[in-house]
Amino acid sequence: MSEAASVGGGIGGHPKGLSTLFFTEMWERFSYYGMRSLLILFMVASPEAGGLGFDTARAAGIYGLYTGSVYFTAIPGGWIADRLLGLRRAVFVGGVLIALGHYSLALGLLPFFYVGLILIVMGTGLLKPNISSIVGQLYAEGDARRDAGFSIFYMGINLGAFISPLVCGFLGQKIDWHWGFGAAGVGMTLGLVQYVLGGARLGEAGLLRQTPSDSAVVWAKVVATLAGITAGLYLLWDYRDLVVLVATAALFWWLLQQAAPGVERKRIGAIMVLFVFATLFWAAFEQAGSSLNLFADQRTRTSLFGWDFPSSWFQSVQPLCIILLAPVFAWLWLRLGRREPSSPAKFAYGLLFVGLGFLVVAVGAHLSETSGGARVSPMWLIVLYFLHTLGELSLSPVGLSTVTKLAPQRIVGLMMGVWFLALSLGNFIGGSVAGFFGRFPLPQLFGAVFLTTAASALVLALLVKPIRNLMAGVH
Repeated sequence: MSEAASVGGGIGGHPKGLSTLFFTEMWERFSYYGMRSLLILFMVASPEAGGLGFDTARAAGIYGLYTGSVYFTAIPGGWIADRLLGLRRAVFVGGVLIALGHYSLALGLLPFFYVGLILIVMGTGLLKPNISSIVGQLYAEGDARRDAGFSIFYMGINLGAFISPLVCGFLGQKIDWHWGFGAAGVGMTLGLVQYVLGGARLGEAGLLRQTPSDSAVVWAKVVATLAGITAGLYLLWDYRDLVVLVATAALFWWLLQQAAPGVERKRIGAIMVLFVFATLFWAAFEQAGSSLNLFADQRTRTSLFGWDFPSSWFQSVQPLCIILLAPVFAWLWLRLGRREPSSPAKFAYGLLFVGLGFLVVAVGAHLSETSGGARVSPMWLIVLYFLHTLGELSLSPVGLSTVTKLAPQRIVGLMMGVWFLALSLGNFIGGSVAGFFGRFPLPQLFGAVFLTTAASALVLALLVKPIRNLMAGVH
């Protein structure tokens, strides 16, 4: 990369381009989490209330498929950037698609609702993985500012996630659903405007790659692949759970064949084991936008000093906790020094904390049901999101770091895509779980999630030593 890209002059002495990427990601997360805070509530709301009137199972299924697809498309999105658009163009095209998707949702017509979701999925797949790659390219190899730069960038993610439910949720629930979706589109548009205006700050360094000469052939392959996937989903929809299981098993079998026998193969085996537990974690954690969002809307008091606030505002609690607690966790790991838990042990803590959160809300749900469906204190959800934050900080950044340390360098990018696949599968499974909301007593539903995650934490704790053996010296 060039010196132009790595010089300081920006936030805290970082490259100037970091501020451009910080605000681009902040506005993209503003649009995503703002829309997500409304999505399932809009789908289950009656047509008289301006919603779609879907039953909970259908709405949760769409929600799970949508959020799962958002993370799954990070894999082809990175490939398209490498082969076709280059990083900067991929981010721009992705942002345009995301904005168009939100504006489509704001139109209030059912066909455009589905079109909007598809556009957001495609746009996020292009923007999300590639903007992180640009952040990395701002720094020369060995630059000591790199980790701190990603920490600043990560704060932009959570700042957008914190603000968006407050704005989009208020507009959507207090004025009109489509105002909330439109506000999400405006947020992404603002992000695009400042991204274009700040483009010069990103420097050269290969961040604007030219389209390869065989681009027409590559695009034809992309279109054919997407058409094949779409047709396959349509034909095999009723068997989707089995298809996902078989496809994931085939992927890992193929990955094992790419690794050299010995240490490499053992380390990929460790990633595979951690992948299973990460998927279970995300299936529970991502209930935030589905079953927990419905619990907030239907079973939780939403008033403060006589003023009713939108139930979607609960979606801001967890990112606020991240902003407050992330520096504490960074300090804690350094403070523990040689006593710092291993990566598998941190995964177990993550599962335990997310499970304890569901134990708390199961008690709240029980109190609601025994009092005839009365609304319960907001503190039940606030405590849950606090515990879930402890779980996320124990697992999510640790998982990213662990994958980069365990994966062979020649396929590290692919293995990061596998990490996003765990998020994708977790969201997909989480949507299926949320479909039982209203059809299953809530104390039992949330209790089942607690038992599953707590049991998974116990199993993983027992497997810590064997997994560390597979990791072959990586902590």
